[in-house]
Amino acid sequence: MIGTDRIVAHIQSEAEAEITSVLTEAEARASAITEEFAAKAKAAEDELLRAGKDAAEQRVQRQERTARLEAKKDVLGLKQELVSAAYDKAKKAILGMDEDKYVAFLAKQACAAALTGGEEVILSEADRSRLGEKLVAAANAALKERGLPGELRLSDETRPISGGLVLRRGSIEVNCTLDKLLEMSRGSLDAEVASVLFG
Repeated sequence: MIGTDRIVAHIQSEAEAEITSVLTEAEARASAITEEFAAKAKAAEDELLRAGKDAAEQRVQRQERTARLEAKKDVLGLKQELVSAAYDKAKKAILGMDEDKYVAFLAKQACAAALTGGEEVILSEADRSRLGEKLVAAANAALKERGLPGELRLSDETRPISGGLVLRRGSIEVNCTLDKLLEMSRGSLDAEVASVLFG
């Protein structure tokens, strides 16, 4: 029996050694797998954080660009409003001139726009009754100095205009209304007006 006990004890000892070896190897493999997956999880976490940070930075940059564009657009809109206000102020200043200066201004416009010197002068109802004859006389005198016949005549027709005049010869009209003169000067004067307003 003692021989059998020894064999059993030896088998048992070998089995325990093998179990210990297998358990040690399994623990080592489990630890290696755990470390590998922990490293992969950390790499994935780092990648997600980096991608999230990049996405957030790009979003902030887009929002900053959009905000800058909106601010520029608002500033440009305000500048355009101020330029328009300057033209409105110029129009009011012209309409507010004393009569002699306003007549001289209109006579200069009529003289510059006249093609033959024999056109009709069409004014607003208020300007026609207040200074029509005086304007035509001043414009005719200026035309004669230019070497054209000073034969402008005051039309019986009036127009609903704020100021300025219209010259007509037959079916041809030259629009020298204040609104048209200011509109035509905008292209050439906008930069200068903006420079005066904004430096």
